[in-house]
Amino acid sequence: MTAHEDQSTAGTGRTVISVDAMGGDRGPGVVVSGLAHAAKKNPDIAFILHGPKTELEPLVARRRHLDGRIEIRDAADVVAMEDKPSQVMRHGKTTSMWSALESVRAGDATVCVSCGNTGALMALSVLRLRRLAGVYRPAIAVLWPSRNPQGFNVLLDGGADIRADAKDLMQYALMGVSYARNGLGVENPRVGLLNVGTEEHKGRAELREAHDLITANADKAGFSFVGFVEGRDLPEDICDVIVTDGFTGNVALKTGEGTAELISELLRAAFKYSPMSRLASMLAYTSLQRLKKRIDPRRVNGGVFLGLNGTVVKSHGSADATGFSAAIKLAFQLAESGFTERLAASVAAASLLADEGRDDDDDDTSSKEGDRS
Repeated sequence: MTAHEDQSTAGTGRTVISVDAMGGDRGPGVVVSGLAHAAKKNPDIAFILHGPKTELEPLVARRRHLDGRIEIRDAADVVAMEDKPSQVMRHGKTTSMWSALESVRAGDATVCVSCGNTGALMALSVLRLRRLAGVYRPAIAVLWPSRNPQGFNVLLDGGADIRADAKDLMQYALMGVSYARNGLGVENPRVGLLNVGTEEHKGRAELREAHDLITANADKAGFSFVGFVEGRDLPEDICDVIVTDGFTGNVALKTGEGTAELISELLRAAFKYSPMSRLASMLAYTSLQRLKKRIDPRRVNGGVFLGLNGTVVKSHGSADATGFSAAIKLAFQLAESGFTERLAASVAAASLLADEGRDDDDDDTSSKEGDRS
């Protein structure tokens, strides 16, 4: 079967997702298993899979749920976790990651999913897909389990760029609001700005400046700003979108993942402590399974790159089949919602608001100068 025939079969009446099969810690077998799991659950998904064809074909052949729903595009090389983004940008044209992004750029697929090197994926995404007009810095949005009705808060930036000035943070707020609306169904998102305290005088200068900037634009942009929030508010229902720089966001994310794993280990140890505790674990089995599912980071796997001319979902590098399937589910939901187009419209509207603000400032300045004259 030719590549063209594969694509026409995969794309008929289905949302096509471009998948980088290589680069993850567990190898392409886990990726293909995750695709099969997603395909079994959702008949409306098809895939373009990128990687060494000779290695992928036997893996795909063993998964009957992928029959007629997947095209393999041969890409001989792999972006390793230790590769520097600058090297990949210069020499990565033959890699599976580059090929996966090219499918989105060419319009063959709607979303790209990869569990490879985060820095390289962001660099290549910016290079091949380009930033949306008006976007200063792309950001990674991640879902944080919370007490909100939707079950999660949106945290960004999760590690795309360790730097962020006041304008960047303002833009993160706008992009996070768009994600909350289209990805989580939150009609009127509330935004919080992560800081070391809730008082307005606390924090770095750029945070205080961002506070004023977001406050000034919240009503015009159609969201509520709750002000500064603290680290303990990440899982709370105070807000729906939490804005911070990539350094702080990534530290918070990794801390949360480690804490969830520690709690799981402590619970297992506690229920194995004595015969009575083992009996108690059997009686509480259903509740424990529900708790495990609720805090399982695999089930919220997938950070979304925001601010690009195309949607990219970054799966955790160590994700298993369940985790990768969750990333595919997220990619499908975003594709079905027309997320990229809506985000572009949101950013464009915000740019117009910023231009109007500058015009108003110019008018005020001219008026003052006229008064002085």
